Amino acid sequence: MFALSPEGLERVKKEMRRYETKQSAIIPALYIAQQENNGWISDEVIDYLSRVMEIPAAQINEVFKFYTMFNQKPVGRYHVQVCGTLSCHVNGAPELIEFLCRHLGVKLDEMTADGKFTISRVECLGSCGTAPMMQVNDTYYENLTPEKALQILKNLP
Repeated sequence: MFALSPEGLERVKKEMRRYETKQSAIIPALYIAQQENNGWISDEVIDYLSRVMEIPAAQINEVFKFYTMFNQKPVGRYHVQVCGTLSCHVNGAPELIEFLCRHLGVKLDEMTADGKFTISRVECLGSCGTAPMMQVNDTYYENLTPEKALQILKNLP
C-alpha cells in the first residue's frame, strides 16, 4: 500500500498551505508522489493523495492524465524523454528516438530488461533553439546526434 514518507507528506501539506485552494497543490503533490513511487503514479497513489488532500480522486486524475510529465506506468532508473515537437522533429528527433530504441532493444515507452532505461517521446521541453534534445531524469542534453545521445546514456552509472 502506497504512503508518502513523513517528509513527503509534510511537503504535500506545505504545498496545500501555500495556495488558496487545495486543488492548486495537485501538480506539486503529484511530483512529490512520483518521486517517492519509483518515478510513476499508480491508481493507488491517486487514491492516497485524494485522502490526504481531501480532493476527489477524479480531480487529481484529470490533472495527472493531462500532463505528460507524470508517468502512468513504471519507467527505468533513467527516463529518457526525447522532445518530439516541431523544432526537434524537423531536426532529427524521430531518427534519434528510433536509434536509441534500436540500440537499447526496446520500443517507445518500454523499459529495458535490466530496468535501467525507458525511452519516451514527449511534448515541448522548451529548448527549441538547441534541437534535437532529450531530458534524462532532470538533466537536459541538447544539440544531439544519435551517436552523441547514445554515448551520454552509456556514460551514466
